[in-house]
Amino acid sequence: MSFTKWNFFMTIFGAFSFLFDIGIDLWITFKYFQEGLLVFGLLTIFFVLVSTLIIQAFSYKWFKDDCHEDSSGKLKVVFVLHVFLLGIFVRNCAETKKRAVDAMTDLSMLKCFKTYLESAPQLILQIYILIEHGQITIFQYASILVSVTSISWSTVDYQMSLRKSLQGKKGISIGAPMFSYVLYKFFTLTSWIVSMVILLNCNAYLFTILVVLMSLSGFFWAWKKNTDFCRTQRMEFLYRAVVGIILVFTFFNIKGSRTLVPITIYYVFRALSTTGILALCFYLKPSFSNTLVFVILSIAVVVALGLGLISMILYYACFHPSLPHLGQNMEDTMDEQELG
Repeated sequence: MSFTKWNFFMTIFGAFSFLFDIGIDLWITFKYFQEGLLVFGLLTIFFVLVSTLIIQAFSYKWFKDDCHEDSSGKLKVVFVLHVFLLGIFVRNCAETKKRAVDAMTDLSMLKCFKTYLESAPQLILQIYILIEHGQITIFQYASILVSVTSISWSTVDYQMSLRKSLQGKKGISIGAPMFSYVLYKFFTLTSWIVSMVILLNCNAYLFTILVVLMSLSGFFWAWKKNTDFCRTQRMEFLYRAVVGIILVFTFFNIKGSRTLVPITIYYVFRALSTTGILALCFYLKPSFSNTLVFVILSIAVVVALGLGLISMILYYACFHPSLPHLGQNMEDTMDEQELG
């Protein structure tokens, strides 16, 4: 498959959005320190550093795996660039020159990692500050907007790039199929992120326990599935850890196996957890649960979750790429090999 003008445009857009995201993060961190919010500033730095280092590690390892034996000189240059945290830009340049769908998929996966390691946690932090302190600057609004856009687009972009890279797999068509998939991810993510913010506002310890337990569950599920995404055990361990974090926020089929049972269990747990969080808030923090903000957020959580699940069912039942030529029903479609 050729490297289209759209691919080139999205590559350039991705590079600029990456720079803009860094600029916003630095400014927000500076404002936190300036206003004496040391913990928030340190958390922002932590999210940025962790996601950046992990992305550089995966990017360099993939470059190293793809390099020929006579490319040691080039590999040293690439290593230096990754040390200076320029791996994403190297990827963008390599993608343009190689004009390869595989390179696009690698880049999309790196952006997906960044989304769930940095953008999603920062979004929770920003919304929490908005609720807890009742005031927010225009730059924090910008950070929230960038985070929401990044989460929504990177998830869809990765799914589309992945299907293009797999032989015998039809891509997600522009229009109703892509729109329903975007809505599925957007609404389920929005519902869960707001639910987590509500829990964080009510009890930070319970929030931490929930995140840790979900991350560990995702990690051990990846371990049980015996994923083989990386060539070395260390990188595979890191990959499984990242998958565990992604599963805190959204469903992610880690090995292209059947998805009907896992995705059903995942969203049943999500619905029960959301209900439990809203109920706990009444018990743990009645002063907050009696406010208009809580009522609005609760309605938004329930409505968004419902719309997300409806969109998911609609996508798999009516618009999945395999349906037109295979004549499958929803159960067969979700049993296909798909990361999403």
